[in-house]
Amino acid sequence: MKRILIPVLLVAILAACATNPVTGRRQLSFMSESQEISIANESDPQIKEEMGVYNDPELQRYVSEIGWKMAKISERPNLPWRFTVVDVPAVNAFAVPGGGIYLTRGIMPFLDNEAELAGVLGHEIGHVTARHSAQQYTKQITGQVGLLALSILVPAARPFGDLAGQALGVLFLRYGRDAELQADGLGAKYEASLGWDPAGVPAFLSTLGRLDEAAGDRRGIPNWLSTHPDPLSRVDEIQPVVQQLKTAGTTYATNREPFMQRVDGIVYGDNPEQGIARGSAFLHPVLRFRIDFPEGWEIQNSPQQVVAKAPGAEVFMMLELVEKAEVEKARGGNIQDIALGHMRQAGFRAVQGERTTINGLDAFVGAYQGQVEELGAVGARAAHIAHDGNVYLLVGLTDVDTFQQADRAFTTAIRSFRRLSAAEAEDIRPSRVDFYVVRSGDTWQSIAERSGGTVKPATLAVMNNMAPGTPPAVGSRIKIVVAG
Repeated sequence: MKRILIPVLLVAILAACATNPVTGRRQLSFMSESQEISIANESDPQIKEEMGVYNDPELQRYVSEIGWKMAKISERPNLPWRFTVVDVPAVNAFAVPGGGIYLTRGIMPFLDNEAELAGVLGHEIGHVTARHSAQQYTKQITGQVGLLALSILVPAARPFGDLAGQALGVLFLRYGRDAELQADGLGAKYEASLGWDPAGVPAFLSTLGRLDEAAGDRRGIPNWLSTHPDPLSRVDEIQPVVQQLKTAGTTYATNREPFMQRVDGIVYGDNPEQGIARGSAFLHPVLRFRIDFPEGWEIQNSPQQVVAKAPGAEVFMMLELVEKAEVEKARGGNIQDIALGHMRQAGFRAVQGERTTINGLDAFVGAYQGQVEELGAVGARAAHIAHDGNVYLLVGLTDVDTFQQADRAFTTAIRSFRRLSAAEAEDIRPSRVDFYVVRSGDTWQSIAERSGGTVKPATLAVMNNMAPGTPPAVGSRIKIVVAG
C-alpha cells in the first residue's frame, strides 16, 4: 500500500505546483488561475452588496485608471482586473484572488497624494500577482476559518442570516511578514515604472501605522492594522528598495493637487444613505427610523445589519430587515406569526411574547432561548416591528446567566424605536472632508473642535501626514472634517 500511495501523493503534489509569476519559482498551489478568476467574479457582487459602492463616478474612474495602468505593467497583465472604492468608513484596502482590488472610502482621506494612492493600489496588486491572496485563501478555506463580514463584532450575527458567502473570507486574510514586504516592494516598483514617486509606499505605511484604532475609524470591516501587520516596522525595510529605484535620477511625481481635488467633499464616517450612528443613536434617514442603543455601546453598521455591543461584555443588540419572503409566509401579514416563525427558523424557542405597539408601530415583543455558536445557551429579547411596509427585527441577546440583568437595557432600546419625520430625516447629513488654512495659535485640538469635533485631534494630525505631537504649520492647507 505504501509503495502505491507515495507515488500517487508525489504526482498530486507535482500537479499542484505552479510557477510563481513574480519569483519564477515553482510553489505548491491548489488553485489554478481560472479558479482565481472565478473567485474574483463570485466575490465582486457579494462585496458590493455587502459594503456598497461609493457613489462618486469621478473618484471611481480616477482610482480605476491608476489601478489599470499599474496592473497592465505587472507580471499578470491579462487578469480581469477591477478596482472599486467601497462605501465603508474603515481604513483599509484588500485584494481578492483573480484581480479584484478594493479600497474603502475611509482610507482616502488618510492618503496625502496620488503617489501614496498608487502605492496602496500597487501593494494590493502585488498580493495578487505574487499569488499571496490565492495562497492565503486556500489556507483559509481548507482550514475552515470561515470568517464572515457580519461576524466581526459578534458571532451571534450568524443565526439571523448568512449574508456573506464563503468567498468574502478573503477580506480578512492576514498575510505573513514576508508576503507584506514583497507586496511593498512590488507596489514601489510598479508605481516607479510609471513615474510616480515610490516613496509613496513608505509614506502611506507611516501614516497608516500611526493611526489610532481608538479614533473610531474602524467601523464596518477590519482596518489596515488588523489585516496588514506591522506597517511601521516595514518602513525602514522598504527604504533601500525605494532608494535603488530612484538611483536613475528620474524625476518622480506625487501629484498632490489632483488627489486633493478628488477627496474634497468625500464622506467621512457613516454614510446616511446606509444609516448613521450619532453617539448612542442609530438613524436611517432613507428608511425613516431611529433607535437609541444603551449609552456607551459600540455601534457597527453594514448595509444589511446594525450590531451594538456593550463595552467589555458579551452583550449584544442587532437590527435587521426581515426578508420579504419570511413576511409573506405569515397569513395576512400577522406580526405575531411573522415573529414566531422567523425566530423559530433561526433556532430560537419562544418563552413569552405579546403583540403590542411601539411608538404607534405594530409590533410583537418576546423572550426567546436558543444556542449561538461561541456563546452557547443564550436568552434573547426580540421585537418584530412593522414600519412603512417593512418588518424589522430588533434583538438583544447574551448568555442565559446574564440575560435577566441585561433585559432592562434591551427593552428600553426596543421601546425607543420610532419613525423619523420628513424634517428630521432631511436634517441628517454626512460629515465630509474639507480644507482649512492653519492660522497662528491653531492646534490640532482647536481645529478639531472648530470643525465640529467629528474626529479626534490625533486622528486629524495623522490624516494630514503628521505625528499627533507635531503642531500644524501656520499657513499650511490641511484636511479637516466638517460635521453634517
